[in-house]
Amino acid sequence: MGGTMYWEDVEPEVARAVRARVDEFQQAGIQGVDLYLASFGPALEAFSRHWPLTRGTPAPEPKKKRRTQGDMFEQFDPYAVRPEDALNAARREVKARRLAQLASAKAQADMDGPTAFYVLAWDAFKAVSFPYDEALRLARAVGVDLDVQVIGRLAEKKAAEIKLWDSATRVAKGAVGPADGSRGMIDALHHAAHVMRTRGAEAAQEMLEQAGVAKEDEFKVAMEALLEVLPPSKTFSGIDADKAVKPAADDFDALEKLRRIAYDGEIGEPQQLELYRELMEAD
Repeated sequence: MGGTMYWEDVEPEVARAVRARVDEFQQAGIQGVDLYLASFGPALEAFSRHWPLTRGTPAPEPKKKRRTQGDMFEQFDPYAVRPEDALNAARREVKARRLAQLASAKAQADMDGPTAFYVLAWDAFKAVSFPYDEALRLARAVGVDLDVQVIGRLAEKKAAEIKLWDSATRVAKGAVGPADGSRGMIDALHHAAHVMRTRGAEAAQEMLEQAGVAKEDEFKVAMEALLEVLPPSKTFSGIDADKAVKPAADDFDALEKLRRIAYDGEIGEPQQLELYRELMEAD
């Protein structure tokens, strides 16, 4: 073998290996969190071909966490490369691929972590509640701290389950961040949905204008993606939403009406509505 191999040179190869297999995995019916897990194989395979590795540029020291007795004497090495680096690269690729499939908007805006978690949770689990352990895996996949950025903000923990909150629940609990999306664009969307539900389209548009996000590409991409994964309301699907998902369907109803009024030429109709239209025509 030649001289030292650097992670910065190998990381693009790891990412390419994952990209090359994601479509194949999806065609095989692998979806949701399992799609992230399946991507770890090709990532680690590419990673291991070049082991051992070092960093050319030092990594920033991680934030201090409670230390256990086992790692008390472990020193942080800013030049060390670990298999987790390959897994992080894989997660980023799958996240980017899935979000690109959910949002066809021209914008190349990257979705922030909390918004990606909320969108991909609905995408993966298609339910309000799902196991905490599964939520933890998804949080790691999109790069958010589940207990800090999700629990008490976007959802609650009930026993071994996570329950996602709709806009009205988040507002009632004082859990929505600023309407300018500075903590996550999901906050701007939930402010918009709640104002739309309670005060109408004009007030919702005015609120988004004042918050400075009405014309932001990141807001439009997040709206398009969220409308592809939330359960549709009866207004647009012709089918009553189950009681458990009715609050989320009310958010869909508000945001789809807002899209039609304010973004019709910029954000296309949710593709999922095609399926409901076909069902209604078949009856």
